[in-house]
Amino acid sequence: MNSTQQGRAAMKICMIGTGYVGLVVGACLAEMGHEVICVDNNPAKISALLNGQLPIYEPGLERLVERNVLESRLSFSLDISESVAQSQFIFIAVGTPPAEDGSADLTYVMKAVEQIGASIRDYAIVITKSTVPIGSSERIRGIIEKQLKNRGLTDLEFDIVSNPEFLREGAAVNDFLNPNRIVVGSSNPRALAYMEKLYLPLTSKGFPIVHMDIASAELAKYASNAMLATRISFMNEMAGICEAVGADIERVRQGMELDHRIGSYFLSAGVGYGGSCFPKDVRAIIQSATERNIPTHILEAVDKVNHKQKKKLFEMVVGHFGEDLKGLRLAVWGLSFKPETDDIREAPSIETIEQLRKRGVQIQVHDPVALQNAYQALGEENITYFTGLYQALMDADALLIFTEWKQYRSADLGRIKSLLKQPVLFDGRNLFNPYMMKEEGFVYQSIGRMK
Repeated sequence: MNSTQQGRAAMKICMIGTGYVGLVVGACLAEMGHEVICVDNNPAKISALLNGQLPIYEPGLERLVERNVLESRLSFSLDISESVAQSQFIFIAVGTPPAEDGSADLTYVMKAVEQIGASIRDYAIVITKSTVPIGSSERIRGIIEKQLKNRGLTDLEFDIVSNPEFLREGAAVNDFLNPNRIVVGSSNPRALAYMEKLYLPLTSKGFPIVHMDIASAELAKYASNAMLATRISFMNEMAGICEAVGADIERVRQGMELDHRIGSYFLSAGVGYGGSCFPKDVRAIIQSATERNIPTHILEAVDKVNHKQKKKLFEMVVGHFGEDLKGLRLAVWGLSFKPETDDIREAPSIETIEQLRKRGVQIQVHDPVALQNAYQALGEENITYFTGLYQALMDADALLIFTEWKQYRSADLGRIKSLLKQPVLFDGRNLFNPYMMKEEGFVYQSIGRMK
């Protein structure tokens, strides 16, 4: 037992959803000393977890899950009714995929809420970890109250809390156990007191907990992601200006980040953001504002710039090889939307590969952890998958880099050059110095830098 677990009563927690958020949060709460049951309606996923197989790649998570299962603080189940009934804290951590209009699809959330209302037996705190639009908590409350009325339990009390997650894929375990802040949204002092107890292992170390109303907590998550997405799109727009005037975006960034009012985070130009959060959340907040007749000029521009930026490497290929790409063979390094994750959702690489193979391009891909997910998404048409990064270069006409994995940054340039048919490299993450690449004999194009 670690120091955060000593001398504190364990809380009984049900985590509905064993996806990225649910599994990370559940394992970390168990690490804090609580008793956590992670439930899911997917038998294959629960079976895999019971056999020690994780559905996602996240550094440090496998060891965390293994340790807490072994110490009987973390378990997995298909029985949501019984799991909810024996828990005082019930977290909702199911997916909220984008609907056709850009809004968050709450189908899975509301199904979970119905099951909660049909299963709770004693006072419970229902906590939304899923990213849900403003006003969702009142809807959740109404559904649970209706279920309790149907069961003849109108006197059974419960509280709703918004407790958004601010986890970075690739650093989620550390982010949860060493948070910048813990946001808790509720207007009920009783619920806030229970949440204080739940997070005591972290707040006792000095990590701050911030209390606010539910609507503000719901918006805090969207606003945070929207701000970070804005910084990325801003820098990508600046990169376009750099290309037009002959400036270097990396030097521009250096001139900006030393200003303490700006800082260094999320100022790297590239082929745009992807993943499960930024694209979905920016569009969801736009849709939510539109429903209330609130203009979102900045956020709409952020989304538009990112959509355009994802096409940059495809445009570089066409600009270099011409419109007729049939018969071309290209190597791709990096499939996940960022390093240290196997998440390919809305990844620029996937969109570009789709465009290229429609033009008859043969593609050879490598990624340290995302090959299986990419295979499931893309299949085999015009694509060959390689577990060795240099194998993927054999007889390719050019190399495209989409993800800033460390092994790519430290790759042997001489070996790259010897394996490619011609030394052409399109760098979507600005991993190399363009002046050095020119000296090495490469035709090198990056984002917002000299050709």
